[in-house]
Amino acid sequence: MDEISNEIVKSEVKSKMHEVFENNKDVHLHILYKYRGIENYIIQILSYIEDGVAAGDYVILIENSRLYPIIQKELSTRFTVDQLELVHYVNSLDFYWSSGSYHPPSIADYFSKTVQPYVENKISFRAWAHVEWATMEEPLHLIKDLEEIVDEAVNLLAFPLICAYDGEKLPDYLKTSLMETHPYVLLEDDFIVSEQYQSSKTH
Repeated sequence: MDEISNEIVKSEVKSKMHEVFENNKDVHLHILYKYRGIENYIIQILSYIEDGVAAGDYVILIENSRLYPIIQKELSTRFTVDQLELVHYVNSLDFYWSSGSYHPPSIADYFSKTVQPYVENKISFRAWAHVEWATMEEPLHLIKDLEEIVDEAVNLLAFPLICAYDGEKLPDYLKTSLMETHPYVLLEDDFIVSEQYQSSKTH
């Protein structure tokens, strides 16, 4: 993806993502990240992975097969082979459509099986999920169903999770649903608490 310049990808500027985790170390973070443009997206995801590796966390990366090679190439210049072992890649197509369709219970089951080894062995982990709803033919309310399940899991298992959506393509209905299912929202230049958030504990 040629439009991602080395200057931007290798920027030493501390991203908003890093700042969020520095200031919220003891909070179970389920964050909605509405990104604008792939360059910004790459900067934030690299920062998230770097922070995770620095903390000794495993990082579960649910990403598409187009972007992952770009991310992996950049990671290989920043980390040792041993450090790279902390990054666990999950193909997003396999993850979201494991049952042949976008089916929240099946996705939740896939996620549970993915994190089970970490939970059982009390290994610290964090996760990043790139959600590309634009390819879905299923009703968008299913995304809210899944996010409610995921929010409950974050509270139960106490791990950080970023759910990344292309902010420029979100329809109003989905914007509202996502604000209701994520207690925190990360924008390119701000980090806010969602006033519309409805705790999974009340469902």
